[in-house]
Amino acid sequence: MIDELRKQGASRSRFGLFFMPVVVLLVAVGWSAFWFYASSRIGDQLDGWRAREAQSGRIYDCGKRSVSGFPFRFEVRCSDVSVALVSQTAEQAASQTRLNARLADIVVIAQIYDPKKLIADFTAPFTLAERDEAPSISASWTKGRSSVAGLPDVPQRVSLEFDNPAIDYVAGAVPTPLFRGKHTELHGRLAEGSAADNPVIEAVLQLAQGSVQGIHPLAAEPFDADIRVQLRGLKDFSPKPWPDRFREIQAAGGRIDIVQSRISQGALLSVAAGSLGISPSGRLNGELQMTIAGVEKILPAFGIDKLLEQGVSQSAVDRIAPGVNAGEVNKLLGALNRAIPGLDKVVRQNAGAGLALLGPATTLEGRKAQSIPVRFVDGNVFVGPLRIAQVPPLF
Repeated sequence: MIDELRKQGASRSRFGLFFMPVVVLLVAVGWSAFWFYASSRIGDQLDGWRAREAQSGRIYDCGKRSVSGFPFRFEVRCSDVSVALVSQTAEQAASQTRLNARLADIVVIAQIYDPKKLIADFTAPFTLAERDEAPSISASWTKGRSSVAGLPDVPQRVSLEFDNPAIDYVAGAVPTPLFRGKHTELHGRLAEGSAADNPVIEAVLQLAQGSVQGIHPLAAEPFDADIRVQLRGLKDFSPKPWPDRFREIQAAGGRIDIVQSRISQGALLSVAAGSLGISPSGRLNGELQMTIAGVEKILPAFGIDKLLEQGVSQSAVDRIAPGVNAGEVNKLLGALNRAIPGLDKVVRQNAGAGLALLGPATTLEGRKAQSIPVRFVDGNVFVGPLRIAQVPPLF
């Protein structure tokens, strides 16, 4: 009897000794099988995403693709990335030109417990060329990352971040700087509705110490920007090129709401808000109310003070306000002088007083400022009575 009890005890001890290792082994085998099955499905999901993007005019290709990250995440590496861009702008759609973009490397990471959130790291350089020609644009950065929430369904939120971004024009022998910055972020999210029913898209652009080269010395000085925009009028978010989306927005009476715009550059501070629609010709219509503190800095930067002091020539007006007739400006100054002798000299010698004609004085963050309407009339941009630019059509 005692011997039998001893044998049963030994049997139970051996069972306990091997039970846990066997369970761990089975779990490990099951987990490994699950990970490798799931990793094999990633290729199918990526191919489905590529097919959707191709319908939107963005054709992606990967020179070499690999999957790693076992056991707790999926890490997809794509080397020698190429993107063919078709009909992404109205100009592209009209001319049927094709832009080819290339990127050195992308690594996409998804945690196994949260497969609908993807984080990607981008490795520079990025180049852009027309068809098979040599690249004309090159971009680099020290750190580039994106995050996407909502996949494999339509993304609910997308973010892009770049440290020390730099964009150059490289068509010549020596690259020409176009943009420099310390940090750039672009965030997009579904603010209202759903992807299948009247979605409202909100986008936020944030720039730290950005500068635009080759346009005007004022734009080349570092500035910070925080701009929030909402896009209304989409029926759904089915795949299609952006010109088609803008045409859909125009037909639905949609609009582009500038919810917030704040730009600071040294002593210059500007905020703006308003709403823009789209004309039947695909151009912007609407008005922004802009308030500027430090507006006196703009006058010498654009040479307005010297222009008023020395008299107005057509070539000088064309540099500042294309489309405005210099004779009309001189007539206005002459009329001022006839109404009140000597008033034209006051305006010529005090450009700040003349600028008051653009809008009323106000305050901005405790500083003296000026409120100036910025109007968009079928793509023409007017600051007060002056036409300063023309925006290309959206479709």
